[in-house]
Amino acid sequence: MAMKMLEAGGVPLVEDGVRSPDEDNPRGYYEDERVKDLGRMEDKSWLRAARGKGIKIISHLLRELPPDNNYKVLFIRRNLDEVLASQAKMLKRRGEESATVDQRMRELFEADLWRAQYLLKRSAHFESLELDHRAFIDEPETQARRICEFLEMDLDVAKMAAVVDRSLHRNRAEELAEQTAE
Repeated sequence: MAMKMLEAGGVPLVEDGVRSPDEDNPRGYYEDERVKDLGRMEDKSWLRAARGKGIKIISHLLRELPPDNNYKVLFIRRNLDEVLASQAKMLKRRGEESATVDQRMRELFEADLWRAQYLLKRSAHFESLELDHRAFIDEPETQARRICEFLEMDLDVAKMAAVVDRSLHRNRAEELAEQTAE
């Protein structure tokens, strides 16, 4: 959703289109396959060519970004119950099973998020803005404005807010809590 908002606002994106939209993410993934190899990659010079562009990097791989570049990071937090439910549904649709139980996966996610936030706060080459996934759904225009201010870019806030589709927020924390209580 954030990548779609950046695109709508006028930020050029780094993406390769390899991963097509599907039932789990009907608006697309906005990914670049090279990101997955950051930990094993020696030549990361392609990142310099991405200056001024948006690129999607999961929190676990932030530590693999070379410190000779400066990065503005939109760090988006999402309720972990929603993340786990979304992943479980995706795996089920694919006919796959998770090798890790939900509680252990939650612990791994929490540890990863802690490390990422620590890195973002302590490393001079990072500047970050923490955003809440639910706030995008509830107040997209406010979040779009925050992004524009942080990036120091004159982006189209109305277009950014207009791409938010509440119907795609299918794994809501409140509904998951109700299902658990039943």
